[in-house]
Amino acid sequence: MAAEQSGDASGNTSNKNHGCGLIRRWNPKEVFTWHLAKTLAMGQGLAVIICGTAITSQYLATDFHVNTPMLQSLLNYALLCVTYTSMLLCRTGDENILQILRKRWWKYLLLGLVDVEANYAVVKAYQYTTLTSVQLLDCFIIPVLMVLSWWVLKMRYRPVHYVAVCICLLGVGTMVGADLLAGRDQGSTSNILLGDGLVLLSATLYAVSNVCQEYTVKNLSRVEFLGMVGLFGTLISTLQMVILERHELAAIQWSWQVGLLFGTYALCMYTLYSCMPIVVRLTSATSVNLSLLTADIFSLFCGLFLFHYKFSVLYLVSLVVILIGFITFNAVPTPTDPVDSAPSSSSTSSSSICKEGCYDNQIECNSEACKEEVAVGITTDEEEERQRDGKGQEEEERRGVSGGGMEPVDVVVEHSTKF
Repeated sequence: MAAEQSGDASGNTSNKNHGCGLIRRWNPKEVFTWHLAKTLAMGQGLAVIICGTAITSQYLATDFHVNTPMLQSLLNYALLCVTYTSMLLCRTGDENILQILRKRWWKYLLLGLVDVEANYAVVKAYQYTTLTSVQLLDCFIIPVLMVLSWWVLKMRYRPVHYVAVCICLLGVGTMVGADLLAGRDQGSTSNILLGDGLVLLSATLYAVSNVCQEYTVKNLSRVEFLGMVGLFGTLISTLQMVILERHELAAIQWSWQVGLLFGTYALCMYTLYSCMPIVVRLTSATSVNLSLLTADIFSLFCGLFLFHYKFSVLYLVSLVVILIGFITFNAVPTPTDPVDSAPSSSSTSSSSICKEGCYDNQIECNSEACKEEVAVGITTDEEEERQRDGKGQEEEERRGVSGGGMEPVDVVVEHSTKF
């Protein structure tokens, strides 16, 4: 009976501890932290920068009939190359550009190719499919990012993260519905199947590039990533521009307005590429792309004044819904898989258990797992001392017997006499 009462008491205590852990985890003061506010502000800043690239591209296409996506990308990669590749040239040791190219040149070549083609495919898709299809299918980057992060970066998402992603996608659906109700121009419908395929291809390539970016900036260097992308992006985009856009380049009617739009687009893209690794290092590539879903909404708000779009309250609803999903996603951390990290000792394994278990129950972790760690350390120390004492006594007895000293003989005789 006493055992049952003690078991019930321990069960109630564990339930209370578990409940306290949940309440503690969802405490508003711990959820709405300065880190979350900084992440939200930086993510929305990136969304505003993307809005600037969309507006300048639309002005170039509609008012000046300029359709040169590779030239626009080339200006961005050239700025990255001048800035960050030059920084790598000035470094010494393993961080020098020659050492980096000797070890990983083919990896950055593939990464530059993926990044260039992702930018080209999404711009090309607007010529074949509708704006609604682009906005909806472009969200395909989120599930691809989550799968790649789970596979490559060993991220382990919790149910709340999947709920947050669904909330963000619901906000995108609200935005598309507002476009349809407002009668916004849906673009071309010449080859919808090809255009949709280009959007899906672009989303997949962007996901690969973002995962590689997260791995590089968290394990190597932000300057190395930007310098290598700028170098190989400049080479690839220049070659592709000469092959695919030489006729469009010859047809451009240059003026100060066109030059200003090209320069503004290049500066916006350069700022986006320079700042995005910082935000990715603070959070993750998935979190950043969830925040960037509001870029289309900011473009719509600017279009109300610049392109005379019709206003809809659903735009505000969409913005609020996406921000709620983003905050929900970042309220709970995404730990990495502890199975892949091979612990070298019992302390390492117990510490990994504590780190992983504290997300669910901090009190049980501190009171049980950490006590077990201390108990294991004490028992191992006691056993080592006993072994050392036993070995020391055996060695003394051996030395005494082999040396033929008088004291050990007297002790033996004395014992035999008493016996």
